[in-house]
Amino acid sequence: MRGGGGGPGVATPGRPRWGSSGATTPRSLSTGSSPRGSDRSSDDGEELVEVTLDLLEDDNIVLRSVEPAALAAAAAAGPRRHHHEPPQASSGAPSRSRSPAMRRTSSHRLLQFSQELKATASRAKQFSQDLTKRFTRTQSRANLAGEAAAAAPSGIDAALEARAQRRRRAQLDRTKSGAQRAIRGLRFISGGTKTSNAWIEVQANFDRLARDGYLSRDDFPKCIGMTESQEFAMELFDTLSRRRQMQVDKINKDELREIWQQITDNSFDSRLQIFFDMVDKNADGHITEAEVKEIIMLSASANKLSRLKEQAEEYAALIMEELDPEGLGYIELWQLETLLLQKDTYVNYSQALSYTSQALSQNLAGLRKRSPIRKISSTLNYYLEDNWKRLWVLALWIAIMAGLFIWKFFQYRNRYVFHVMGYCVTTAKGAAETLKLNMALILLPVCRNTITWLRNTKAARALPFDDNINFHKTIAVAIVVGVILHLGNHLVCDFPRLISSSEIKYAPLRVYFGDKKPTYLDLVKGVEGITGIIMVVCMLIAFTLATRWFRRSLVKLPRPFDKLTGFNAFWYSHHLFIIVYIALVIHGECLYLIHDWYKKTTWMYLSVPFGLYVGERTLRFFRSGSYSVRLLKVAIYPGNVLTLQMSKPPTFRYKSGQYMFVQCPAVSPFEWHPFSITSAPGDDYLSIHVRQLGDWTRELKRVFSAACEPPVGGKSGLLRADETTKKALPKLLIDGPYGSPAQDYSKYDVLLLVGLGIGATPFISILKDLLNNIIKAEEEEEASSDLYPPIGKAHVDLDTLMRATSKPKRVLKTTNAYFYWVTREQGSFDWFKGVMNEIAELDQKNIIEMHNYLTSVYEEGDARSALITMLQALNHAKNGVDIVSGTKVRTHFARPNFKKVLSKIATKHPYAKIGVFYCGAPVLAQELSKLCYEFNGKSTTKFEFHKEHF
Repeated sequence: MRGGGGGPGVATPGRPRWGSSGATTPRSLSTGSSPRGSDRSSDDGEELVEVTLDLLEDDNIVLRSVEPAALAAAAAAGPRRHHHEPPQASSGAPSRSRSPAMRRTSSHRLLQFSQELKATASRAKQFSQDLTKRFTRTQSRANLAGEAAAAAPSGIDAALEARAQRRRRAQLDRTKSGAQRAIRGLRFISGGTKTSNAWIEVQANFDRLARDGYLSRDDFPKCIGMTESQEFAMELFDTLSRRRQMQVDKINKDELREIWQQITDNSFDSRLQIFFDMVDKNADGHITEAEVKEIIMLSASANKLSRLKEQAEEYAALIMEELDPEGLGYIELWQLETLLLQKDTYVNYSQALSYTSQALSQNLAGLRKRSPIRKISSTLNYYLEDNWKRLWVLALWIAIMAGLFIWKFFQYRNRYVFHVMGYCVTTAKGAAETLKLNMALILLPVCRNTITWLRNTKAARALPFDDNINFHKTIAVAIVVGVILHLGNHLVCDFPRLISSSEIKYAPLRVYFGDKKPTYLDLVKGVEGITGIIMVVCMLIAFTLATRWFRRSLVKLPRPFDKLTGFNAFWYSHHLFIIVYIALVIHGECLYLIHDWYKKTTWMYLSVPFGLYVGERTLRFFRSGSYSVRLLKVAIYPGNVLTLQMSKPPTFRYKSGQYMFVQCPAVSPFEWHPFSITSAPGDDYLSIHVRQLGDWTRELKRVFSAACEPPVGGKSGLLRADETTKKALPKLLIDGPYGSPAQDYSKYDVLLLVGLGIGATPFISILKDLLNNIIKAEEEEEASSDLYPPIGKAHVDLDTLMRATSKPKRVLKTTNAYFYWVTREQGSFDWFKGVMNEIAELDQKNIIEMHNYLTSVYEEGDARSALITMLQALNHAKNGVDIVSGTKVRTHFARPNFKKVLSKIATKHPYAKIGVFYCGAPVLAQELSKLCYEFNGKSTTKFEFHKEHF
């Protein structure tokens, strides 16, 4: 029905019926027609309708039916002729109501209903007209589209033909790729274990997780070892269920075995089909853009890439643009296969160091095989070359301790006391002499200003200043051994022997211990005993809280003992050394067996080192007050990293790789903490990056977070603060700079810089400084070429020539640098995004090569990261930006294979001296040190490993 025009009986679609629901008998049957002409159509071509109503006894009116006027008139004519009523005029006369009841009624309710029905008819007419217009426009567009399709039926055919040609080319290209590479290109199960062994583990998991012989869908990820990517595992479960034409929530062991065989099938085609089916949710053989978006979000979730999920729609469009150039709106299996197998053709950055496989094979051949004798000799030579500084210092230290012990041992061996106390007293006194030496030496490695100054002298050629903290720890171990020997022999051996000696033997010792032979308690509660116990207790506390378990909060203690862990406990307990040294001096002045002052040598050992240490602390106190810094900018990055950018004092001069101490009085007025300087020496500001790792850094972040203002429009979502911030920024004090192994980077031909997480901070300054030096060297080279034009082309006066020759030419020993940054959080790349982009843009000669590694993403080739790898290649080829880091630097997945890295560097730079600098966890430090040692014995390249210590 299109709608009636003007009659009182118009039915509007969706409108409710009037009337009660009671079963009341109708009082009369009323029929009505439109007041239009008998041609049963309106003048404007609209159809007429006739409404049938029921008037009930309670004056309610029920709408019985709505019919076209032609049908209603025909139905009414029969009864009227049957009642001998005159027929209606054939034309021209207006139609009249044929119901006497309708003509006779004057019911108020019927009149009211008639008026309401007229209003409804008017609205229905307008609605009908709107529908007519819309239908007309839609029909015209459809007709035009049909005409266009009829006129150009070859458009879709051409697109299909173009896609078919691409498919044939892709099949030819696939034959060129090795089957082994294809198998590595896509896998669902990670790890190097054999499939048979893995299935045994899966069976054990099934037996543990199954209920009544069935494994639920929710337990499937745990069963196959995908606990860290449960959503992906469940989607894999649903996909394989669809392939078996089953929609189940639980499976038995046989069905699990079938699924396991499918996902561990070595056939690349089988793996690719499973992956395709995961994307193709409706199983129609086509992948749409919406399905691509869904699998991108699933992959991003499995790899903990939250930002990738936010841009899933954009990247889905990128894949469709690349794989569907014909615009058919879908992609097929072979197109996904092409993208997977040939992703490396999009960009040339996919290989680490951008080095060819031919060079790698040459490198492997270059690792020469040698005879066992020559190999041992070469290994020994490299070991001595790497460690000769440490070896001679340790040998000298051990020799001095041995000499002092023997000297004191025989000195007491020749005294009368030996006949009473025996070798107990000689051993105790020998150990005491080594304790005096070590208590003096342990202060020297922490005199940081002195060591920083000595680094720049010729002493650095013979002394291992990079190992100052390790030497400090080694001396501490020797002190523990000395205390055990000294204290143990006194308490367990010589004191009991003295007490139990006869009066005759004791008589010569009365001059030392008094006329009356002392008791055990008299010996312990004397000045020597009390000071010794005080020293032992303080050392025990300081040494225990300085261990890695307590300092790194690896030991979890209940409250309130949890305060004994963390850096704060280590810091304050280490200051107990003040009490220890006071007690040591008193202990050395109140000896039982020595009364001559010049024979009491404790103060002689301590005077120079202790005076040097006190002088350094005094210098640091006054210097920190003179280094007035002004905070320029504060930013809090993802991963709980706080960046502080401050003004640089005029007298603060430093080298790249060095560090400085920072104090924030708002956090603690006593604590100073070391942080690498991330700004370059040429920058007009100082900057550090602080990651929240302990109690002090946690409080520092909280203090600065309170001073930051919420982000505003046009800026990033980071919490920021600067000089324009309304809130006052906390005060900051600095002290330094202090030397580190990385500051000597310029003496190497090639650099390999490896940072784990926040451990990248010391190398950012090196990269910036190296880039600045490269740019300055190029500018000087261009300037010198302008001053020395070709002969006969221009004239250069003597003054210009003298100025050019008097200025020393900048010579860079370092020719290449390789930076490897390994982190587990995607947000970490924001810390140095600006620096990495700057280096990528300005380093036109590719001197600096940067590689980011994200360990939260599954290694390349895993099905969970396959689509991310494709996207990464595509987006870098199209836009020059990595989708993971947001920079121009490629992000690799999983952990780097440093054996391959060193192998390629050794091949690319034969006979070069390569400095390997590392900052991070000790585990990787051991691996890198071992690899450097290994390659030094195999290749012509010389690797020197250095680890940052604070």
